[in-house]
Amino acid sequence: MKEIATLAGGCFWCLEAVYDRMKGVESVESGYIGGKTPNPTYEAVCTGRTGHAEAVQITFDSKVVSCRELLEVFFAIHDPTTLNRQGHDVGTQYRSAIFYHSPEQKVVAEDVIAALTKDKVFDDPIVTEVVPATTFYVAEDYHQEYFARNPTQGYCMAVVNPKVAKFRKLFAEKLKT
Repeated sequence: MKEIATLAGGCFWCLEAVYDRMKGVESVESGYIGGKTPNPTYEAVCTGRTGHAEAVQITFDSKVVSCRELLEVFFAIHDPTTLNRQGHDVGTQYRSAIFYHSPEQKVVAEDVIAALTKDKVFDDPIVTEVVPATTFYVAEDYHQEYFARNPTQGYCMAVVNPKVAKFRKLFAEKLKT
């Protein structure tokens, strides 16, 4: 059964590169969500004034991969304890957020966060927002499949590639063949 998950965890290139490689994921689109400006551009989102987060919208087959599994990967490949920041990327557009599409997705997100907190997986509190999905705006074409098209670009080598490598190491059984 097809479902949609929308996640923000810093730069959308990182999330897209990882989820593109995950079994059960049919498509991943980079874009913007959670802001107040209709049809935002990358340049506008980068100012931090639109309120949008860089995010990915994942279409997945819930018979192959669950929402919980998507979130387990999500929490392993980004730092959910830094408010409005991922590494050197700073601003509300880089916040950690789960934009749920159903009451069930909200419950799963809250359960995963509660379990990670109980197990003290992170030294600092998780600041990931769990909020209803709003309009998702697909990012400009040049942002789609960015890592696949630009693997030797500096940011991709320094930031995206290590996240893909971490996914491969921690979740080898979830890799597409």
